[in-house]
Amino acid sequence: MAADHDDVRRLALALPETVEAPDRFAFSVVLPNGKQKGFAWVWMERRDPKAARVPNPDVLAVRVANAGEKEELLAADPDVFFTEPHYNGFPAVLVRLAAVDVDELAELLTDAWRCQAHTALVKRFDAGDPG
Repeated sequence: MAADHDDVRRLALALPETVEAPDRFAFSVVLPNGKQKGFAWVWMERRDPKAARVPNPDVLAVRVANAGEKEELLAADPDVFFTEPHYNGFPAVLVRLAAVDVDELAELLTDAWRCQAHTALVKRFDAGDPG
């Protein structure tokens, strides 16, 4: 079953210390110092080289651990995952929501959250502490 924004929101906000941006479709983990590190956000697409980027609600940008993981995902299923020059050298993939199932989305968001969360929070999460 294809994922949608409701699925993204439900799955992301179920992760400890996660907040949704008040002004856009984006999710971050809150660090102990109060700063936020983004792990998933709506893709800002450049439709015209001379115009500003605009949100594309059909695509979610998701953090990955490193370039190797990014390349693996891109090669594994190009119908779901893609990138663009703006993301060259940046550890994130673009995910077509209509092409990804909810279980895979849950795994992607959890892995993205792990990339940004602080070590102690990840350890508590792995130990089954909800937050």
